[in-house]
This record gives sequence, structure tokens and C-alpha cells, in this order.
Amino acid sequence: MSMIVLAIISSWAVSICSISGTNLQIANNQHKVNCAFANAESGLEVMRYWLSRVLIPSSTAPSDYSSTIVDTLRSDLTANNISNFTVNDDGSIPTVTLDSTTGQTFGGQILINPNNPNILQVHAVGSMGEIIRTIRVYYDIKPYEHPIFNFGLATKGPLDFPGNPTIAAANANWEADIYVESLNNPLAVFVGGNTNFDGDISIGNPAGNVDFQRDVLIAGEHGQTAIDNHVFIGVEPTEFPVPDVGYFQQYATGDVIDTSTDTSHSMTLINTVIRAGTNPNFGGNVIIQGIMFIEQPNQLTFARNVSLKGIIVANGDVENPGTNQISFLGNFDTDPFPQDPQFDAIRHETGSSIVAPGFSASFAGNFSTLEGVMAVSGIHFSGNVNAQIKGTIINYSESSAVVEGNATMNFDRLHSTKVPAGFDTHRTLDYNPASYSIIF
Repeated sequence: MSMIVLAIISSWAVSICSISGTNLQIANNQHKVNCAFANAESGLEVMRYWLSRVLIPSSTAPSDYSSTIVDTLRSDLTANNISNFTVNDDGSIPTVTLDSTTGQTFGGQILINPNNPNILQVHAVGSMGEIIRTIRVYYDIKPYEHPIFNFGLATKGPLDFPGNPTIAAANANWEADIYVESLNNPLAVFVGGNTNFDGDISIGNPAGNVDFQRDVLIAGEHGQTAIDNHVFIGVEPTEFPVPDVGYFQQYATGDVIDTSTDTSHSMTLINTVIRAGTNPNFGGNVIIQGIMFIEQPNQLTFARNVSLKGIIVANGDVENPGTNQISFLGNFDTDPFPQDPQFDAIRHETGSSIVAPGFSASFAGNFSTLEGVMAVSGIHFSGNVNAQIKGTIINYSESSAVVEGNATMNFDRLHSTKVPAGFDTHRTLDYNPASYSIIF
């Protein structure tokens, strides 16, 4: 009996040793699997960082997306002296060593989805010795949404309100947010009368300040409390994107205004071109339908009322605006494109009303509606401003944007176009977290 018990116990001991060894091997294998997975995650994060910096010109054909992404990555890596992380012509990413003593590495592959040219596939491959794990994610290739459109009013120069301004938001306070860069003038915002702003004020100049002469009301708070909680000095600079105005020339196939045109009477202008050097003075009421494309140099004067049912576009130079200007002496209002079939081809060009970098704009009459973005190099409101604004007002000029009188601007941007017409300048790679999957 003793011998039998001893044999059984010995067998158990051998079995336990065997099981312990097996468990140890399983644990070791699981450790390697986890390391391989962690290495793939590390590679994915590295790729996500560099891909987030990629901007593809909107003129790039989908067939060239892959080569453009690769070239952009290479240039960015070289510019930042990154040599251990590289990209081959075919989008493959050679092995990057994380720990040479344990054989921990990652590599990968970027390629356009064969079924959809607007999707980039990214594979991150992590290894730990002989163990490999691969993660796949997708990026949507979509138009870049410029941060400047997070603001209702954005100006490179200071903002000057001699009167009692009201900058209101139709739905939520952020719709009336203001950005003032004002790098060349420490007085970023001046208000001569009472201040009534719904949105926050962000100032790019770290030495900038504000001057509120009378009562201050910002986002529902008064006085110094309003300034402390809603005026932000030295914020991260916001890019002022220059639109692609040449894109609109394809639509300007109608009326042509030159020095021989009689502009003294009321007119309806349809998909019009204003020739360079015309300097027209429109003496009557003007209805603008579709596109009005203004060549530079030019100085336009609208002596009476203007009804804009489309987009005014001018090909001025932001860096050298010269004397280019558009003056509205009468009432000004905007509406969407007319319903006529002749405008069907441009009806999708939404979100913009005046796209005229390099041209200043002045309004001396009643300013009542703005259907989309106004982007100009110089702004002066001297008439009655009581307007509903459905886009961002952008001033590229270093000179002050001036809004006189008791102006009321009501920004209704909750459903505004994310990429307004003319500002589809780049494509960006937008990570889709729902696409995350472990292949093996």
C-alpha cells in the first residue's frame, strides 16, 4: 500500500511539474502576444501623429492621393530630422526597432482603399520575437475645415467699435465668438460705448489688451468679471486661409462689364465679369444673380441698393491689396441663388457671400443680411447695421475693422456650411475610430 501511495504521489508531482511548465510557457506566450499588440499600438500612434499633419491640395486627383501622402510624409519627416521612421514609395513602413534585445519592433503599410479612393487604410504591425499582431484603421480623406470658421468675426487688425455694439448669437454663444490677431497693435479691441457681446473674445497678440469705455456685458456677465472670464489674451494664432477665387471663373459666363458699359441705371447682373481697370459706378439699384467675378485692379461703387443672390468674388492679392475696393452706399442684403435652372450648376456652392481677398469693403447704408462668409481686406461699416449673419466675417487687413454706430450683428451659424465655397483648399486625413480592428 505504501508503494502504491508513493507511486500515485510521484505521478501527481510529475503532472504538477508538467502543468506548471506548460502554464509558464502559456504565460510567456501570452506576454509575447501582449507585447506584439502593444508594439502595434505604438506604431499606430506614431502613424496617427504624422498622418494628422498631412494636407493634400484640393486640386489633387484621387489617383494621386497615395503618392501625395507619401511625398508629404517624407518631406515632413526630413524637415524634422526623423530618420528611424521612414516611408517607401509603395506606402510600406520599414521595421522600426523598439527594443533590440527582446526583438520588439513595429512596421506598417498605408494604402488607398481599392473600393473607395476617399479612404486611406493604415496597417500597423507589431512583433515580439516570432509573434506578430496587426491592427487596421481607416482615415476619411475629406475637405479641411479651417479653424477660423469657429468664429463669427475674425480680423488680422484691431477691432474698433466707436458706438454701442451688440454682437449676438442666435442659438448658442459660440456663434458670436470673436478672434482678433492684432500683432502690430497692442490695442486689439476698442469699444467707445456700451459693450454687449454674447461670445468670447480671443486675442492673438500676447501683449494685446482691450479698452471698454463704458458698461461691459459679455456672455451674460458684467464688468471686470466678464473681461476676466471671456477675454483671452495671447491665444494660439489662427490661420487666415486665402480662398481659391480662380475656381469661380468657370461660372462667370454671362454679362461682361468694362469701360464701355453704361452702369448709370438699375441693372440685373447674371454670372458677371467686371474687367480689370473698369472702376464702375453703378448709379441705380443692382440685383446680382449667380457669380460676380471682379478682376483686379478695380474700384466698384454701388450708389444705391444692392441685392446679392449669389456670391461676389474678386481676385485681389492679400499681400498687396493696393487700392482695390468695393463700396456699398445704399442698402445691402443677400439671399440664396435664384431658383432658375440656369443656376443649377452653381447651387451647391454654398456658405459664402463675398469672397474678395485683397479688396476692402465699406457699407454706408442699411446692412441687413449676410447669407454666408464675407472675406475681405478691410472692413468699414458706417451705416445702420442690424444684420443676421450666417457665416464668418474675415478681415485680412492689418488695419482696424471699423463698425460705427449702434450696430447689431446677430450670428446664426449653427447650421452653417463647414467648408464654405472657395475655401475647399485642402484635403485632410480624418481618423475614423469606429474602423479600428485587429486582423491577427
